[in-house]
Amino acid sequence: MKHSKPIIEGDFIEDKNNLIFDVKGLVHPPDRVIAYLRYYPDVRGNRTRINGKKYTKVYSLRDREAYLSKKFPEYLYFDPVFGVKLESVPRNQIIKVYCPVEKLQELLSAGPSNKLQEKAILFAETLQEESKIPMNKVGVSGSVLVDLAKKDSDIDIIVYGEKNCRKAYEALGTILRENPFIKAYNEKGLRRLYEFRAKDTLMSYEDFLFSEKRKRMSGEIGGVDFFVRFLKEPNEIGERYGDTRYVSLSSATIEGVTLDDRESIFTPCKYVVEHTKTLEGEAPRITEIVSFRGRFCDQIRKGERFIARGKIEKVITKNRTYHRLLLGGEKTDFLIVKRL
Repeated sequence: MKHSKPIIEGDFIEDKNNLIFDVKGLVHPPDRVIAYLRYYPDVRGNRTRINGKKYTKVYSLRDREAYLSKKFPEYLYFDPVFGVKLESVPRNQIIKVYCPVEKLQELLSAGPSNKLQEKAILFAETLQEESKIPMNKVGVSGSVLVDLAKKDSDIDIIVYGEKNCRKAYEALGTILRENPFIKAYNEKGLRRLYEFRAKDTLMSYEDFLFSEKRKRMSGEIGGVDFFVRFLKEPNEIGERYGDTRYVSLSSATIEGVTLDDRESIFTPCKYVVEHTKTLEGEAPRITEIVSFRGRFCDQIRKGERFIARGKIEKVITKNRTYHRLLLGGEKTDFLIVKRL
């Protein structure tokens, strides 16, 4: 199908088999969209759309790949630019693109049909009012976007554009301090979040607690979990598919110092680092840490020492070649502050 806007992170796509995928990243091949399976039709599924079709949600990356490998192996392919096997949907298989901004506008126009939508609208309006960003730069993603939410589903909010994102990030600090309905996680909420993430990201509860307590991109609104994802616009990153090539190398655990955390709130998040020691494996000089997973956003701050484990990638651009550590592909990947 033809789609007038670029298909980017935060969007969901549905294919001819009625599989629903969440899109990853801002740069995609010309004939495919990099997207990971999220829901598949299942007569025994516990999520039901308005049309009565039942779905099952797939959580872990390993389970998503296993399902596609068995049922739709053509959706797994080795990308020569990113240098890894990826889940992706051929553009000629896409029948619908779900846009977070359009969904929020639809909810604002028609009004909510359930409590979850009501809270999503309230959160978006509160964030927009406090940050003074345009409402057409805010969207709602996740299960609400594709009408597959359950009563205990969370709210995924997207903010678009670097300036808007930075304003919204600052506004969240004020909201979490002053708004009686939108709160940072309490101890019970943090424990619940840790138990969920521990399924596919190894980290001690103490390290998790230290990082999460100072974040402001997630919390609760009226007892419902929320997460805010900050995205740059495609024209702000200035990268086309093929401009940069990536070569996957081995995994390693490194120690270092954070030199720059200004890109840490975005998806993908990025930290400029000084690599001072290799603790496990063999690693060339690593100059940045990157992840496409929201849980690694806002994780370490400028000047802090850290320990991280992930996959080493050689990054080849027109002007230079360097090495980075990519987090989120394996359960053993982590990024923690090294505390005394």
